[in-house]
Amino acid sequence: MHSLIEVKKLGKSYQAKQVIHGLSFEIKQGEILCLLGPNGAAKSTTINIICGALGYDSGEILYQGKSIEKNIKAFKEKLGMVPQDLALYEDLTAEQNIRFFASLYGLKGAALAAGIDFALHSVGLTAHRKEKANTFSGGMKRRLNIACAIAHQPELLIMDEPTVGIDPQSRNHILDAIRKMQKNGMTILYTTHYMEEVEEISTRIIIMDHGKMIAEGTKESLKALSGEKNIVIELATSTVFSLDDFYHIEGLKEVKLEAQQLIVTTIQGVENLDKIISVLIQLNQKIQNVEIQSNNLETVFLDLTGRSLRD
Repeated sequence: MHSLIEVKKLGKSYQAKQVIHGLSFEIKQGEILCLLGPNGAAKSTTINIICGALGYDSGEILYQGKSIEKNIKAFKEKLGMVPQDLALYEDLTAEQNIRFFASLYGLKGAALAAGIDFALHSVGLTAHRKEKANTFSGGMKRRLNIACAIAHQPELLIMDEPTVGIDPQSRNHILDAIRKMQKNGMTILYTTHYMEEVEEISTRIIIMDHGKMIAEGTKESLKALSGEKNIVIELATSTVFSLDDFYHIEGLKEVKLEAQQLIVTTIQGVENLDKIISVLIQLNQKIQNVEIQSNNLETVFLDLTGRSLRD
């Protein structure tokens, strides 16, 4: 995949306080790039700069190798933006809302009609096209908000926390729509406070804090950064025995016995399961099940930032 957007050494200050510090990253054609960070990490500022709504002090942003600043009109024609706050006309129907926003991109006639149908179908609102937005649930309004941003079928879709405060059914509609759009070639930059969404849809992740990128990679490569994993061994009976012999095993960091479960924390990359089982056999313990658990993204995020995603 080639780079669609390149952010190079971006700097931004507010009232003499620097909020973005030499930030550099790329958005690759056809990917779903999830931008993660606690509140105050400068995610929204970064997004607003990329979409041209906010200026910046230093660095440059390129779209297909050309400066966005010098080609802003051409870039915005290829851009769709789903803001965190709803941008809808409550007294208009779903179709009328999409028609208005699509017309701003120059769609008319058959292309406009096709764009409206595409947008409604993508978010599962075709059956509600003639209903006014003020009759919609919160989740339906979120889906309509997305539809208004995609009728012109943008090359790059920026989504700023599009599933805040909605029901599970609407969230599933939105995540399904995102996967379909990406499969059809759309590039998506996505921010969220829900780690499970990142697990479901991301092809690559950037973790930010204090206006800097502190980690980047796939969910698998980021999970590997934590450097440890848990081995959960279910025993046949609930008994108490000494754990001292386990601490002689290479790579083992911690071992706990909870009822019928032995929970072993060990260093990633050290193969020591056979030695752990050998000690259990010596202790006359029968094994019912073995499960190896890698750390999840939430754990990695906490390790890297020292904060939860919502802090």
